[in-house]
Amino acid sequence: MLKNFWYAVEFADRVDRTPRRVTCLGQDFVLYRTESGAAVCLSDLCVHRGGALSMGSLTGDHITCPYHGWQYGTDGACVRIPANAEERTIPRKARVDAYPTTERYGMVWAFLGDLPEAERPPIPVIPEHDDASFTAVQYEMVVDANYERTLENVVDAAHTPFVHGTSFGNPAKPQIPDFGVRQTDWSAEADILLSPPPPKGLWGLLSRRRPRPEYVTVTNGWYLPNVVKLHVRLPIGDLILYDFNIPLSQERTLIKILGYRNFFTGSWADGNTRQRIEKILLQDRPIVESQRPELLPFDLSDELHVRSDALQVAYRRRRAQLRKQGWWVGDDDIVTGDAPRRTATVIASPARRDNPELASAWVHKARTGGEPR
Repeated sequence: MLKNFWYAVEFADRVDRTPRRVTCLGQDFVLYRTESGAAVCLSDLCVHRGGALSMGSLTGDHITCPYHGWQYGTDGACVRIPANAEERTIPRKARVDAYPTTERYGMVWAFLGDLPEAERPPIPVIPEHDDASFTAVQYEMVVDANYERTLENVVDAAHTPFVHGTSFGNPAKPQIPDFGVRQTDWSAEADILLSPPPPKGLWGLLSRRRPRPEYVTVTNGWYLPNVVKLHVRLPIGDLILYDFNIPLSQERTLIKILGYRNFFTGSWADGNTRQRIEKILLQDRPIVESQRPELLPFDLSDELHVRSDALQVAYRRRRAQLRKQGWWVGDDDIVTGDAPRRTATVIASPARRDNPELASAWVHKARTGGEPR
């Protein structure tokens, strides 16, 4: 799992004044809004006895642990310990990690890492969100597979006619002409020619009078750390899906989707669009859940690649580079308890670097350097 990136952790319209637990990179976080409406993201683990802050309540902009009433500010520092006598000060280690947040494209993003602001990778651009000709729907599903397998599945155009059949591919014409890859440090895209199946249902009924092309151009792309774009050009318009593959753990992924379309833009068509997205995911899910090995190998030569795998190969090469830079969630980020199978991830927040005098003031230690492991 990659750290030191902005992760879209929740749909923005689900974050309010009620504390909400979300999970990413194997770590639990609590999300809530301040009285002014700003989103806050803290580690969901009170440093006193491990209570879940997400089960607590808000007093102004402070979140209160439900176990002993400890209150934390938006910067993660404890501001009140009810059991303390008035003359006692709050311990220096009474703090939790606080992560930078921003809202974009209807999502709350949290920066999960300790890089200073100037060194952080960019958030992927979703131009359709602010385009009045598009409307969007939300969808989500949990898949029992590693997030890199679910990410590569969407990037992979060659599986379409076999996994999705005539609902999304054309088994009679599975060939993929050679294509080029446009790549930056943080993304890769390709325009891929696919033979389209005849459209069915409502979309097919309304496109009967349109000539069926021999090929359609589908744009597939990945955007680090976990976003995939699928742009399908239908006879009736454009369907563009952005998949956020949120790693709940090494074995489970929460897929959140923003689906944009510039046809049938009335809300009456939202349900049909969600049904089509769900159908695609339900076709993909048993395939990726049964893949072996479950995790992507680190060595490119450990799996066979062909020309149509160019996007996946580009992803794996960039992933290997970032792992060498120390941007990988590894053993140093995992806290193991005394009980069997009890582990938790601790992602260091920027405060651990921004305030050197607090370097030792963390109950849950985490590696803060960027050196390779």
